[in-house]
Amino acid sequence: MITIHKKLVVDDRGRPQEVIIPWEEYREIVELIGLDLDAGAIADLEEAKRDREAGNDAAFMDVQSL
Repeated sequence: MITIHKKLVVDDRGRPQEVIIPWEEYREIVELIGLDLDAGAIADLEEAKRDREAGNDAAFMDVQSL
């Protein structure tokens, strides 16, 4: 679980407008949800998902083989 230390910025009516979080926590979130992946990595993940959904077990390696 990730803990996020944040500062909420509100407008003059008290409505939330922005959230400020520490840089390292932002980087952790970006990595966690995959926003740091390049197009090639995303394409590989999409292909792996299609293989999994199709039941193509030959496309995967056993963990002990790594």
